[in-house]
Amino acid sequence: MLLLSAFAAGLLFGLGLVVSQMVNPGKVLAFLDVAGAWDPSLAFVMLGAIAASAFGYVLAKREGKPVFGDRLEVPSRRDFDKRLVGGAILFGIGWGLAGLCPGPALAIMPLGLWQAWIFVAAMLVGMGLFAALPSGKSDVASLFRKVDA
Repeated sequence: MLLLSAFAAGLLFGLGLVVSQMVNPGKVLAFLDVAGAWDPSLAFVMLGAIAASAFGYVLAKREGKPVFGDRLEVPSRRDFDKRLVGGAILFGIGWGLAGLCPGPALAIMPLGLWQAWIFVAAMLVGMGLFAALPSGKSDVASLFRKVDA
């Protein structure tokens, strides 16, 4: 049942990305162009997503556990570190350059668009670099010092 619910949630998420046009890099870049021809429509998509997830979270918190899980897992860390800030900056730069973020890129990969495949490949390389960095280190140069040593 857990696998089926995960599949259904992923399918619903992917359909939402397509219907809202978040898989369209031009639409996303127009949303990010606040100093030019700004298209605020994706802000409404984000607000709707926040409202829907907030409703589900409140319901699960009231019940004490999620419908399709053993326990409700809530992040406990509230601090900011260099890795979080650096990752957020890199995410924003990538989003602004490509007009894609991970969910939409994965959703359009079956269409065979080379841009999505390049984006996902770059994302996987970035994830690999992150995993290879020693804990507490937040710069790529430290990875190369580690390899050369």
